[in-house]
Amino acid sequence: MYGKVIASLIFAFLLLISYSVYIGTVDLRPYFFPLLQSPPDARTLCATGQPLRVYMYELPRRFHVGMIDRRSPVDKPVTAANLPAWPSNWGLKKQHSVEYWLMASLLYEGRGEVREAVRVMDPESADAFFVPFFSSLSFNSHGHTMTDPETEIDRQLQVDLMEFLHKSTYWQRSGGRDHVIPMTHPNAFRFLRDQVNASIFIVVDFGRYPRNMSNLSKDVVSPYVHIVESFIDDDPPDPYESRSTLLFFRGNTVRKDEGIVRAKLAKILSGYDDVHYERSSATSETIKASTQGMRSSKFCLNPAGDTPSSCRLFDSIVSHCVPVIVSDRIELPYEEEIDYKQFSIFFSVKEAEEPGYMVNQLRKFPKERWIEMWRCLKNISHHYEFQYPPQKEDAVDMLWRQIKHKLPWVQLSVHRSRRLKVPDWWRR
Repeated sequence: MYGKVIASLIFAFLLLISYSVYIGTVDLRPYFFPLLQSPPDARTLCATGQPLRVYMYELPRRFHVGMIDRRSPVDKPVTAANLPAWPSNWGLKKQHSVEYWLMASLLYEGRGEVREAVRVMDPESADAFFVPFFSSLSFNSHGHTMTDPETEIDRQLQVDLMEFLHKSTYWQRSGGRDHVIPMTHPNAFRFLRDQVNASIFIVVDFGRYPRNMSNLSKDVVSPYVHIVESFIDDDPPDPYESRSTLLFFRGNTVRKDEGIVRAKLAKILSGYDDVHYERSSATSETIKASTQGMRSSKFCLNPAGDTPSSCRLFDSIVSHCVPVIVSDRIELPYEEEIDYKQFSIFFSVKEAEEPGYMVNQLRKFPKERWIEMWRCLKNISHHYEFQYPPQKEDAVDMLWRQIKHKLPWVQLSVHRSRRLKVPDWWRR
């Protein structure tokens, strides 16, 4: 009799344990499958809702702000207090200054506000590593003509940087995969770019990169830093009628590759009273004229430049002028969060080259729909502002969030590379 009672109790106990395991209230894996458990010192990568923890290398000033302020002491660490302001008279160099604003955002100590990325001084606690080399400014400052010996300083900076990184334990640990390197000028880092192609690049498009070097799976597309002033007081009673020009373009019409469409458009769009298409180079006066032209136009034409994208797109956005994009291979910033069709119109190059087609489509565009796009531009334009101090949801904040989204791919790549015994079959 006692045997039956004991057997019944054991059966009930096993039934209870089985049910608990099934519904998840009891986990027996630590006892039977210890290898499935995380090691005691494992940390959660970029926990949900937590800011990205970024370690910024301490590089000598010649790699970054020394190109802006050449009179500063070469051995003085850069801080928020002594960070030189971006020069207001540097014209087109500004469009490739993303590297400066990323560095500035990490130097900013903040006032307790929530940000997408924060600087950590202990590399062991970092999710990502920022390499503060102003590669675009280096190209623009040391040999933008791409002729020797003017390019020697730019080349030597790249050589010295790679020597520094190869000595870094953290670069060696991941092969540079969790390192963030801005290179928004298409010729930035051009001498040794292949030595960093595992890293997370900050680019404006992929026009000058082979697919095995730069692609959407690992890299982040950034806006250009806009050149025209932002339209702050854009609140007329009738925004559609207040803009008298249908379509506006002012810029260089002599471009390479896909950008040759600009010269063709100059002929196609001539003769229209409500279209302004003007060949122009960038000076302080023409930038002012472009500012006024965009603010008084319903649509702003954005054909490809030497590469698929152009700074003009972001000038249009902050001017609340509905972008008309003519570029078959363009990639756009923050596109996993922002739908550009809500405030932009797209034409293929073939469509744009058909005489009369584009203008006729824009003339028939409904006023109500245009006003919706105009309102959308006003609501999202702050995402394209590079500024210091940084602000929530501005361009830099958005970029750090995009970088954060790349880290699961980085971890996958790092973990696979550590356990592979033979060359990766996916790359054969």
